[in-house]
Amino acid sequence: MLRLGFPVIGVSDVDRAATFWSAALHLVVAEEWASDRWRTLEHADGSGHALGLMHSESPVEPYPRVHLDLLVDTTAEQTAEVARLLGLGATEVDWDRYPAEPDFVVLADPDGNRFCVVDLSKAPSSG
Repeated sequence: MLRLGFPVIGVSDVDRAATFWSAALHLVVAEEWASDRWRTLEHADGSGHALGLMHSESPVEPYPRVHLDLLVDTTAEQTAEVARLLGLGATEVDWDRYPAEPDFVVLADPDGNRFCVVDLSKAPSSG
């Protein structure tokens, strides 16, 4: 029976991406399926796969149709997590599509893949 797996991010440097996303999401690299072109990240508590990282040579999409939303409960948590992610190697994205009062901040991982840090106390976004 068909079932949903886990998200996969295309990256140019699998090792760098594994280091960033493991630290960002408190995940661990699994040995299962590991290769020069693939890493599986798992929940540290052993509850299963969380994220796949696949080598890709395609360019980063400036306005991706699919992206990750990372969730926090308060504005203070959002501020702290954005600062932590920037310290891990994320970059701020000059996002020209923010609504008037956004509940999200757009960042990019070290490969340039866009993702959002969403403050659930302000959700949902308008626009």
